[in-house]
Order: sequence, then structure tokens, then C-alpha cells
Amino acid sequence: MSRIGKQIIKVPEKTTCEIKEGLITVTGPLGTLTRSLPARLTFNFQDGIISVIPKGTAPADRSLWGTYGAHLKNMVAGVNVGFKKVLLIEGVGYRVAVGGTTLTLSLGFSHPVELPIPAGLKLTVDKGQITIEGIDRELVGQFSAVIRGKKRVEPYKGKGIRYDDEIIRRKAGKKVTA
Repeated sequence: MSRIGKQIIKVPEKTTCEIKEGLITVTGPLGTLTRSLPARLTFNFQDGIISVIPKGTAPADRSLWGTYGAHLKNMVAGVNVGFKKVLLIEGVGYRVAVGGTTLTLSLGFSHPVELPIPAGLKLTVDKGQITIEGIDRELVGQFSAVIRGKKRVEPYKGKGIRYDDEIIRRKAGKKVTA
């Protein structure tokens, strides 16, 4: 039994949910999200509650049950509250700038790193800090991981890009012996 899949998903009053032809559409105050649904699961929406039920007992059915339960819960939360990730940039000369639909990173390379900002995301740049906001949890998490992957934090001086709540385990450098 899936602990996540068997939980019911409560839909707030301002949010509407529509299940049609293998697609689910969740609309709320912040926007609309759509996802395709697998044929192995049954989805019910009644009285502001979404429930997910597997059609069979195969292991693939049970794994999809919990996965899609979590996806639907994230969709409902996204269109009502939204998701946010904060990245910190540490290092001498490391800079960040947003120009239109492009994020430009200066990370000590011989060239600036330019990344296209996906549609549906809002980026805010403050001194040494990037805030990524959006209604799609997967998109926010994936884009923040792509940015972080451009210059991971090194353990000796702590230079690089990291999440604001991430703890970096620092290493001691070479010790001078006398």
C-alpha cells in the first residue's frame, strides 16, 4: 500500500480541477497546470477532494499510485501558494544578471555563462542571491539545479553556487609544518 497514494488531496475553494481524456487541469489564483494521466490509475474528483486509485495490483501500478498522488498534491499547492528556491553565490568576482529572458552568470570562467529562463518562472536577483519562483515545482527545482550545477561549491574556500539552506562541509587546507 502506498502511504502517499492513499491520502486524499483537498482542493481549496478558489481552485478548480478538471479530469478529461487522460489529462488533469488544475486552475487556481496563480495560474493553470496540466498533466497527462496514466491509464493504470483511476482519478476521482468530488466535493473538493481528489482521490487516486490503482486499477491493478502490479508493482508498477502501486509505484505510479504514490507518484501521481504527490504530483497532484504539488499541482494544487503550486496554483494556490507557488514554490520558491533561493540560491546564494559566493566568490570574488562572481556576478549574476537577468536580461529579458536570459540569466547571465560570471563564475570565474573565461566567458559568461548564459541560460535561457524557462517560461513560467520569475527570477529575482539581489546581491549574491538568486530567487526562483513559479507554480510548477518540477520546473523551479530543475532550473535551480541547472544553475547550481554550473559552479558547485568547493569544500576548501566555499566558493560557488549553493542553496540557501544547504550546509557545506568545509575541509582544512594544507597544514604548514614547522
